[in-house]
Amino acid sequence: MPRLNVVDPATATGKTKELFDGPLKGKHLNIFKGFANSPAALEAYLNLSGALAGGSLSKKEGEVVALTMGESSGCDYCTAAHTTLGKMAGLTDEQTVQARQGHVDGDPKLDAVAKFTSALYEKRGHVSDDDLAKFRAVGFDDGAVAEVVGHFALNTLTNYFNHVNNTAVDFPSPPKIG
Repeated sequence: MPRLNVVDPATATGKTKELFDGPLKGKHLNIFKGFANSPAALEAYLNLSGALAGGSLSKKEGEVVALTMGESSGCDYCTAAHTTLGKMAGLTDEQTVQARQGHVDGDPKLDAVAKFTSALYEKRGHVSDDDLAKFRAVGFDDGAVAEVVGHFALNTLTNYFNHVNNTAVDFPSPPKIG
């Protein structure tokens, strides 16, 4: 059960109503209903998410970051959401499970994203020169490094918010691991 107020989009007012009627029209997910307690926090999420969507990383690559992060931080909401979103972006069921485990077999770029994300998480950002070299070895540039860090930050925001809120999961359960 959520620990924060659940904002009903139908009765929202002001900036919150603008966000639900604009960029979130038809996307009245529980995470957004919780974030809506602060229009500034909800708008910050939307702005960062929107900016990263226009970056050089593919949707699949962004979802690999989210799946790796969701599993690493134990966020049931994000793991379920990004399993669904990852499949919509073109990841296979097996790739969504593997990304949650920090690797993606058979696709060197997705594998590098998962492994670099795991290194960021495990080392709290203090990645080694070797971690960067392995990421770059499959064709990623410094812009991609910056974007993975941006996706990492976005997913830290959502993971932690869902932990604090105990957001009710409104996505199908992902496959169990192990």
